[in-house]
Amino acid sequence: MTMQGLSTSVLNAIYHRRSIRAYAAREVDEDTLQQLLKAAVQAPTARHAEPWAFVVIQDAALLEHISDITKAGLLRRAEGDANALGVFAAPEFNIFYDAGTLILICGRTQTPFVAADCWLAAENLMLAAHAMDLGSCVIGSAVDALNGELKEELGITADFTVHAPVIVGYPREEATTSPRKPPLLLKHIKAAGAA
Repeated sequence: MTMQGLSTSVLNAIYHRRSIRAYAAREVDEDTLQQLLKAAVQAPTARHAEPWAFVVIQDAALLEHISDITKAGLLRRAEGDANALGVFAAPEFNIFYDAGTLILICGRTQTPFVAADCWLAAENLMLAAHAMDLGSCVIGSAVDALNGELKEELGITADFTVHAPVIVGYPREEATTSPRKPPLLLKHIKAAGAA
């Protein structure tokens, strides 16, 4: 691929990747999974710390269990607010949208800029998934449960924190586009006399 082709391909992924919320009941195969993880660790990292580690879950019963615990926690926090989190009250609703693969991007807790590093890895992973005709979606609502009552059950040691839970899978439907606002430029400072 030429450099121009690569640039076009990268921009295409950036402009067309969307969060997918409907998946076929199918796991991502091991080779594809490894390619996604290798793309994730190509992300920029502060001080070359590479603080990330990954937990991959491809067990439908465990994913449902995590979904149920997460929903229960969210509903407890929203108690008394009749309008809050209505979809989470539906027993059939799965916060992972039936995706067969959940990748938890964890970071070593005491590393500077660990959250930023993990989120950069998540973006790489999601762009790679899009380039491979897979869907992805960050499930931020699961972070508290994953770092709380589920952490030990999932074998995540105390020196790691889950920062970015990302589902990956085969989309059941075409992604809908959502328009973006133009960039909000607070100020553009140029040197005096610069064109």
